[in-house]
Amino acid sequence: MKRVAKITYIVLVILFLYLPIIALVVLSFNESKSMSVFTGFSLKWYEEMFSNRMIIKAIGNTFTIAITASITATIIGTLAAVGLGGMKAKQQNLLLGFNNVPLLNADIVTGISLLLTFLFFGISLNWGTVYLAHVTFCIPYVILSVRPRINKSSTLLYEAALDLGASKKYAFYKIVLPELRPGIVSGFLLAFTMSVDDFVITHFTRGAGINTISTLIYSQVKVGIRPSLFALSTIIFIMVLLVLIGVNILTDNKRKKLIY
Repeated sequence: MKRVAKITYIVLVILFLYLPIIALVVLSFNESKSMSVFTGFSLKWYEEMFSNRMIIKAIGNTFTIAITASITATIIGTLAAVGLGGMKAKQQNLLLGFNNVPLLNADIVTGISLLLTFLFFGISLNWGTVYLAHVTFCIPYVILSVRPRINKSSTLLYEAALDLGASKKYAFYKIVLPELRPGIVSGFLLAFTMSVDDFVITHFTRGAGINTISTLIYSQVKVGIRPSLFALSTIIFIMVLLVLIGVNILTDNKRKKLIY
């Protein structure tokens, strides 16, 4: 009985999490625009999505901003984490406390403050302001991802390499960087995810005619969401699902190689 109850509980939780996504996927193949009646299987909403310039442009803006902002934030955040590693404990705790403020701060406060900053310096809102805003709120996530990878062993190895005649640049690339690589990769992925998912900060810092997927969906809500956006959401979900499956397969293969 306990086992049946446990399985039932797991199934209910999975249904609660994935039932809305399943409904979205089903509606993306619905021939009708109706959200309550399935009139037949059709791919016309996918065809409309790929022929809609507004959607294609929003997809391009979303991923170009996310990729460029994540790369920039990863570089800055990694250098900041390395710099923190060379400071005293009190200084580290103080700066890490300041680093945590944007993480705990409400997105609407960050969005409005960035908007006021751009207006104060006379910067017109455009693609670049969204990019700068995304870099700003992604850096703390990278620092938190990279910082735990900086340990005493890597510091000692770095100092030993310098004592043996290696240049600072060579020692950093050969010793410190390999130690930080897992944190850098996870920081980049986290920054990329936060950038793609962001709406509030993007809404306040974008200019006229600049849309990402989230802001486009928000603007469509006012006039009625077309099923072509269901198709877009389905494609994004499938892509994420395939990436997760691929990562799990690669992880399992590496684990088996280490065992055998």
